[in-house]
Amino acid sequence: MMRARFFLLSVAWMVFAAMQATGVYNVRDYGAKGDGQTLDHTAINRAIDACVAGGGGQVLVPVGTYLCGSIRLKSNVDLHLMGGATILAAPASMKAYDESEVFGGPEYQDGGHTYFHNSLIWAEGQHNVSITGQGMIDGDGLTRHDTENAGNVQGGSIGTGDKAIALKLCRNVLIRDITIFRGGHFAIIATGCDIGTIDNVTIDTNRDGIDIDCCKYFTVSNTKVNTPNDDAIVLKSSYALKRPVFCEHILITNCIVTGFKLGTFLDGTYVPEKVNWVCGRIKLGTESNGGYRNITIANCTCMWSSGLAFEEVDQGCMENIVVTNISMSHVHHYPIYITTGCRNRGPKERTDVSSARDIYISNVIADDCDSLAGIIVTGMQGYPIKNVSLSDIRIQYRGGGKVVDKPYREQSTHYPEPRWAGPTPAYGLYARHVDGLRLHNVRFELLRPDERPEMLFDDVTHKNIQP
Repeated sequence: MMRARFFLLSVAWMVFAAMQATGVYNVRDYGAKGDGQTLDHTAINRAIDACVAGGGGQVLVPVGTYLCGSIRLKSNVDLHLMGGATILAAPASMKAYDESEVFGGPEYQDGGHTYFHNSLIWAEGQHNVSITGQGMIDGDGLTRHDTENAGNVQGGSIGTGDKAIALKLCRNVLIRDITIFRGGHFAIIATGCDIGTIDNVTIDTNRDGIDIDCCKYFTVSNTKVNTPNDDAIVLKSSYALKRPVFCEHILITNCIVTGFKLGTFLDGTYVPEKVNWVCGRIKLGTESNGGYRNITIANCTCMWSSGLAFEEVDQGCMENIVVTNISMSHVHHYPIYITTGCRNRGPKERTDVSSARDIYISNVIADDCDSLAGIIVTGMQGYPIKNVSLSDIRIQYRGGGKVVDKPYREQSTHYPEPRWAGPTPAYGLYARHVDGLRLHNVRFELLRPDERPEMLFDDVTHKNIQP
């Protein structure tokens, strides 16, 4: 009996040693229980530290439910969630999350974009980091509210988890195959990161899905994002790095965004949520201190979603934007929205003026679109949007709109959301303060009559309309 026990222990030790030799570190070997009741983030962090000490490799999370506070991802570590493994966010009452870092300067963006350490999984200044596998991150214990307080040197509520995955100033990032349910304020946020891939990820969440802020050379592909209460895939250019930084060289392709009721995307019932102020959608903005350039959005499908939104309102520059092969159905509020404004959420001494140019949108089909607004392209008086091309576009509107007898709101310092501006004066397309607008094979249909004209142009120069 003793000999058999000794033999089993020897085998177990050899397996453990072999796994470490091959760069695989099983979190259960470092004390993780996976019972859904014991806090396991300390054990997972021990496994990560051992992996780093061993030169890097894979931290393996096997089948089980791992109740966790903050997990600190580090360089050369792949956090791998096996199928059947769930990292479950602990409730705030357990005070298991790291304190928010000290920002040390004026906060021109909300706390969710300012602080990162109070997250379920976070990394700052790391390289070659990845989160992979067929497992799930369930942010049940995360808050969906922005709990940090501007001016609080500690950054906000101690013990409250705010985001599922938060990465800042990292290089070579990979997030692949995982599922995120209830991701908190942001399911994934990457700020100031270079060279990243988010691929084949499924997200069903209660606020933003994916926020890519001040990043470059990023690809989001083959990913499904259900966000009934906020934006699905968003590019931003905030002042979180204490300077204006472009979000640039970004590809979003082969993705699906939806606005179904929370949880019904994952369980397969697909229940449309009531129309919120916004839901679903692919968006640039609103944070736009640096701007966006060299952005491609292609081969995406949007269901029960707000339309495409491109918003430059914080003194940055939006240029070289290409959008093609987009299918939309049951579109809330508007199908396509391009705007500049002067909200100017940044240092008061800045003198830059928001600008947008060279935006090309083609091969878009949308049905059952809200009658609130048509396609909107609006610059600012004296600072027009330049060179916008819309081609091979078919939009079906619900119709039923009434004549608009007052001027459409100038963007100015307002928050750039068409819902709050009211109905557009044209049901199909409204353009104002634009220099260079090309329309080719743009068609609008109505499900019922609409009293407004099909298209209306105000202060639009160098207009070219082709059948």
